[in-house]
Amino acid sequence: MNKLETLTILRKIQEGTVSPDEALLKLYTEPFEDLGYAKLDHHRELRQGIPEVVYGEGKTPQQITGIAAAMLNKGQRLILITRLSEETAETVKKNLALQYYQTARIGIIGEIPEPNGIGKIIVATGGTSDMPVAEEAAVTAEALGNEVVRLYDVGVAGLHRLLSRLEAIMDARVIISIAGMEGALTSVIGGLTDCPVIGVPTSVGYGASFNGIAALLSMLNSCASGVSVVNIDNGFGAGYLASMINHQKGQ
Repeated sequence: MNKLETLTILRKIQEGTVSPDEALLKLYTEPFEDLGYAKLDHHRELRQGIPEVVYGEGKTPQQITGIAAAMLNKGQRLILITRLSEETAETVKKNLALQYYQTARIGIIGEIPEPNGIGKIIVATGGTSDMPVAEEAAVTAEALGNEVVRLYDVGVAGLHRLLSRLEAIMDARVIISIAGMEGALTSVIGGLTDCPVIGVPTSVGYGASFNGIAALLSMLNSCASGVSVVNIDNGFGAGYLASMINHQKGQ
């Protein structure tokens, strides 16, 4: 249930077309729906402003189809499914109108909204190998109503590539910095801009990078102020957080 639906119920109480007991019953039965294999949190949008997002990895195509169908039945206009394999997506497409973003491994049911955030979100990567995580962040942010600018392969091994886009960096409302190896890109960007920077360490790199732990520690130890860090390869978390920042009013 979203805010508009809740407001409609409250207005009906005010108008006398719905009794308080009837409204209470509707609100009471709405919070979640038990499908047996999943309990859908239909009040997520009411509490947080964003509907529940489906994590696709580990779920069968039938489970994802059932979850999405239940969400659609409750009036949810856009459904975001992360970590979705291409094979599973093809099966889901047989029953639902799903658009699949292969690099991001994201499936979307419904139309991506027009941007309504305050400014632009930049998604920058150290290298091309970081693009799957970057696309997860970028598509997530776009699905949540943000304008996204992609700056890919601008790592510190060729710093002039990043510096050539200084105007875009200075114009950003939020920057998502995605890098593996030693993760130095995040500190560099943090030292160039006055907006929040979200570091995303990736599991890209040779043995001593420890599948992203080296980049994670580098970002956590950044001497640049205004840098926060999400978990290794968590593009979704970065895109979600960036969207929250970009929709904060009165700043």
